Amino acid sequence: MRYVAAYLLAALAGKNSPSAADIEKILGSVGIECEADKVKKIIAELNGKKLEDLIAEGSKKLASVPSGGGAAAPAAAAATGGGGAPAGGAAPKEEKKEEKKKAESEESDDDMGFGLFD
Repeated sequence: MRYVAAYLLAALAGKNSPSAADIEKILGSVGIECEADKVKKIIAELNGKKLEDLIAEGSKKLASVPSGGGAAAPAAAAATGGGGAPAGGAAPKEEKKEEKKKAESEESDDDMGFGLFD
């Protein structure tokens, strides 16, 4: 992934077809040693292709990837015996919201007013 990111950075910097030296320079600037075979493979795969088209194609593929989330409600209904599903389904959501608020308030106290990205 780092090689693809370096290729994209070089392309965003104005290089129409980034070279191996460009990728090595970018990765070297953050202390990453390059593997020549991986750099060559990235260049061979991406050379001559429009990055906008590749990103759009990748976004379509990611949209079809399941991200989870739907399995918790059936599991909760099964645990309660299946009876009263609407009430049983609503209660865990409310509890989760309260737990999130508590966790967020605790986290904000831990950083003593200084955030990593402030």
